[in-house]
Amino acid sequence: MANERLQPGPAPFLSLRMVEWSLVAALIVVLALVFMHKVRVLQGQAELSAIKTTLGALRTALVLDHLHHSVTPGGASVALLQRNPFELLQRRPANYRGELSREQADAAPDGSWVFDPVCVCVGYRPLYAEWLDSPGGEPLAWYQLSGEAGPWQLTAKEAYVWQGQVMN
Repeated sequence: MANERLQPGPAPFLSLRMVEWSLVAALIVVLALVFMHKVRVLQGQAELSAIKTTLGALRTALVLDHLHHSVTPGGASVALLQRNPFELLQRRPANYRGELSREQADAAPDGSWVFDPVCVCVGYRPLYAEWLDSPGGEPLAWYQLSGEAGPWQLTAKEAYVWQGQVMN
């Protein structure tokens, strides 16, 4: 009789150890999902930072070009002919695709900057489009190049919002 009690029998299907390991696995899956979501948000914030940096560089180049031509004799007429602000940069962004029409810009790869010479606009096609809120539903964020007296300005054509922040 003593031998019968010492022999192990079949373990119950849902033993305590199985429940513990299932909870550990579920916790790891939840933590991985939260981590992946945070990474996506961080990627969106990094892209917004890159967008703002490029727009800032373009605006700075426009102001410097205006100042350069205002101190150069006869330079004001040349400044008005220069419309593509990417031409003013010492080094163009690696993701600049050149002068494209709106139709061509719609087919540009994600994460690309373009210049439309017809509307005189700078456009950006987001790498992570889910973060761009455009009132008109545009797949690109467009910035109009304008200016009469003084330096040329880049102004957003719509009230674009990226992760709750206004893109201007």
